[in-house]
Amino acid sequence: MLSYLPCEAWGTTFKIAIVGPWSCDPMYSKALPDLAARLAMTRINKDPDLNKGYWYDYTLINEDCSSSKALARFAELEGYGSALLGPANPGYCTAAALLAKNWNKGILSWACLKADMDEGMYPTFLRPLPLSSRVLFSVLRFFRWAHVGIITAENDMWEATGHELAASLRALGLPVGVVVTMAKDKEGPRQALKTIRETDRVRAVIMCMHSVLIGGEEQYQLLTTAMDMRMIDRGYIFIPYDTLLYSLPYKNVNYPILANDTKLRRAYDGVLTITMDQGEQNFYEAFSAAQESYDIRTSTPPEEVSPFFGTIYNMLYYTAMAAEQSRVASGGRWVSGDVLVKNEGGFEFSGFNQQISAGTDGEGMQARYAVLDTDGSGSSLHRTHALEAPHTYGKYGGLKYLGKSIHFAGASPSTDSNCWFSPYVACSGGLDGVTFFFLLLLFCVLVGGGGVGFLHIRKHGMGIFGAFGGGGAGSPTKIILTLDDLVFINTTLSRRGDWVWLKKCPCGDSVSEITDSTQAIFIKLRDMRHENLNLFLGLFLDTGIFGIVTEHCTRGSLEDLLNNEEMRLDWMFKSSLLLDLIRGMKYLHNRGIIHGRLKSRNCVVDGRFVLKVTDYGFNEIINCQNIILEDTKPEDQFWTAPEILRNPKLNKKGTFPADVYSFAIIMQEVISRCAPFCMLDMPPEEIIDKVRSPPPLCRPTVSVDEAPLEVIQIMKQAWSEEPDKRLTFEEIFRQFKNVNKGKKTNIIDSMLRMLEQYSSNLEDLIRERTEELEVERQKTDALLAQMLPKSVALALKTGKPVKPEHFSDVTLYFSDIVGFTTISALSEPIEVVDLLNDLYTLFDGIIAIHDVYKVETIGDAYMVASGVPNRNGNRHAAEMANMSLDILHCIGTFKMTHMPDVKVKIRIGLHSGPVVAGVVGLKMPRYCLFGDTVNTASRMESTGLPYRIHVNKSTVDVLNSLKLGYKIDVRGRTELKGKGVEETYWLVGREGFNKPLPVPPDLTPGASNHGISLDEIPMDRRQKFLDRQKKMGN
Repeated sequence: MLSYLPCEAWGTTFKIAIVGPWSCDPMYSKALPDLAARLAMTRINKDPDLNKGYWYDYTLINEDCSSSKALARFAELEGYGSALLGPANPGYCTAAALLAKNWNKGILSWACLKADMDEGMYPTFLRPLPLSSRVLFSVLRFFRWAHVGIITAENDMWEATGHELAASLRALGLPVGVVVTMAKDKEGPRQALKTIRETDRVRAVIMCMHSVLIGGEEQYQLLTTAMDMRMIDRGYIFIPYDTLLYSLPYKNVNYPILANDTKLRRAYDGVLTITMDQGEQNFYEAFSAAQESYDIRTSTPPEEVSPFFGTIYNMLYYTAMAAEQSRVASGGRWVSGDVLVKNEGGFEFSGFNQQISAGTDGEGMQARYAVLDTDGSGSSLHRTHALEAPHTYGKYGGLKYLGKSIHFAGASPSTDSNCWFSPYVACSGGLDGVTFFFLLLLFCVLVGGGGVGFLHIRKHGMGIFGAFGGGGAGSPTKIILTLDDLVFINTTLSRRGDWVWLKKCPCGDSVSEITDSTQAIFIKLRDMRHENLNLFLGLFLDTGIFGIVTEHCTRGSLEDLLNNEEMRLDWMFKSSLLLDLIRGMKYLHNRGIIHGRLKSRNCVVDGRFVLKVTDYGFNEIINCQNIILEDTKPEDQFWTAPEILRNPKLNKKGTFPADVYSFAIIMQEVISRCAPFCMLDMPPEEIIDKVRSPPPLCRPTVSVDEAPLEVIQIMKQAWSEEPDKRLTFEEIFRQFKNVNKGKKTNIIDSMLRMLEQYSSNLEDLIRERTEELEVERQKTDALLAQMLPKSVALALKTGKPVKPEHFSDVTLYFSDIVGFTTISALSEPIEVVDLLNDLYTLFDGIIAIHDVYKVETIGDAYMVASGVPNRNGNRHAAEMANMSLDILHCIGTFKMTHMPDVKVKIRIGLHSGPVVAGVVGLKMPRYCLFGDTVNTASRMESTGLPYRIHVNKSTVDVLNSLKLGYKIDVRGRTELKGKGVEETYWLVGREGFNKPLPVPPDLTPGASNHGISLDEIPMDRRQKFLDRQKKMGN
């Protein structure tokens, strides 16, 4: 007996070599790998289910952070262990798997991101964690975020992770836009984010670097920079990659780094964390419990340990469970690499702090995943969605909503079409570049035409009130307007007349008449004409409403424009708006007019994108009418100068320096494109109190990358605490002109430049869309190739007719299930469908490795041909014989899910001869075979016996001529319906074919050759069968 076992089985120690960057990467060092491995081995060797065969041990191998050095080191590890857990670097993971294949040692790496690693090329590879790209794909599919960008830290391991992850996601069908490495210098995060922002349609950003919650400095720099660049609240979502590799604690956990850093806390509101779910205990609680029970002997606080500690523990336990299962299944033989990988799986065990399971068919370890989110104000995470363990492999199932929605910091990311997530549907992805080009060109023509029309109206002096229905009373000289002059309309239903704005005065119901002084002031204001002033048209007094009528501007207020996410504003656009505001305020101040109420909502934009100042002189009208205004809300005082806040009496008229201060706050809004003081995490009341009572000086903060430095200096001088040190609008105008170097800022010119820039990038955009189209075309071709032969599919695609073709010599295969009628009667319809699906999936896998073509399936009948549509000489009989033997071998171990005790028996018939093949039908066309050979092959199957391959003499003659050692027994003379009596044969094997075949019932005394005997029917279904037989007898 000892001589039968290989020499490796004499040693009972199964050692696992754990390969990782334990010394060169500080974050991996924090996982305490040696301590985790020691704890796992202690518990494994005490487990009564695992200590029956091997004594498990480990050795720790330090992996270099340089890919080339790490690969060279890995090539020396053949004798270090019975199996290898690692490496952590995806850059050489496939090379490591090939080395392990040569050594015949199991390799379990969480870093190998190639989706088909568990297929034939790497026969000793097994996944110790779910494939992260499949988990990500499930999440992205749920939220419909198809266009993805990846940012990696600047080192070999993370850069390789980013590129391998992109390749894996692309293989699943997602159009990963860009993979960018974030440099370690100060400008690295900003440059990386700029690349993401410039990439078309990317809204989801995967961060391949260590999580900031466990000390990752790169992620901290990236997220805080994204906050400064306004990407957090502009519809971008950031997804950490490394949390997929461990269970990040979230129950009963507060993260000090979020609690103590306001900027990071607000930035993390744009992060969606995907991590392995925890059980009743989070990682910190499980680690602390192990410390208290002295299973772990260390004084390190749990919060300073990386949760990857638990992953190391889980992977080692999974490896031991798989090795023990393989050892038992192989009858006690040594568990080599190929034996380890072929373990049946299906087992479960308690991981470090969660339940772990093993998938079947080489799916590797499986665990439940959770999606975590924050609310932007707290320091804890909460769970919003879950991905069950069996669904992580991606065959079925998906993300499950747990009743709590995700809190987005600003706008939610735009969604994509479902077609991106289907392997069977081609996806164009929206407007193509050429369409967008012509739409933008049409927009420019319309804007230019609107400007010409406006100048025409101004030149001919059309009365603005001509459509108000007031007749002669509607002349422009009228000051006080009533309901006879204005018609209130629903703007969504009516387009008649010239629109105006009516600004209601607060407490207007107390106004009974308009005083002479008010009319005098209004006449002065109405006569003021400037391109950047919104013209006054009249005063309105009627039905208890007192207000001011002004020109209507179609673009709304400046505040509305800034809040419109669909409107792209480059610096030329912004500077043009600011210069319009400066011109308008300079004109007012030069004429002794104090605005006193300057805000972004009091600046309006017309159809030509010209900014106009409105509400000027409003305070004077209010004072003349003796209207007492109510107290202003704190959020409406953001534009108010500190000296006005300290002395409310000045607010009645305002001051020239106070207007300059208000302008500076509007500059901050335009530059940052956000509300005043938006970057300060404080309530409005607190901000106003700090502005009113310095020190310290409370002002907004603006990034130097958002505007020229000279413009930011103008803004800071304009909001100086001392009013006499603030610039005048005359000085602001001169300095602003110098910033633009005397260039005239024109919106149309700016749009044309943007159009030229877009045109220059159009070729790259078209190339990218062409590549996406090619990927989708390949999917379509693959689907079509499964329905029709490739040659036939190609002819149909090119529009060529597919003529019927004669094949002089082919071999046909027919098979059916013995007793299928009885099985159907004993089963529910869904059980019958599942049976056929399982059986034909098994058959489909077998025919893929033979030169045969699956013609069709009808019920339980399965038809295959060889030699058609691709001629293969006289090999057709051998291909079909080999396939039949493989199918007969597999059917011997096949079990029905709903009746595992009932054996599934099939009859197989083979016949060789000529056929005619062609495509039949226009809708759902099918490739069909015709001829006497088809009928004879069907008769060979119907006259056969269970677990037998019934062969006609024509096929036997071809097999004998090949001299490949086929074993054929003579059955004798058999009557074939419509053919008479012929000599037929049984194919029972082939030289070199050592797979076991099921024993035919005709060789077993007393066994039934037809149908299913009563003894074979399970007791719970036997009565149903007897009732059916009785009913048929009656």
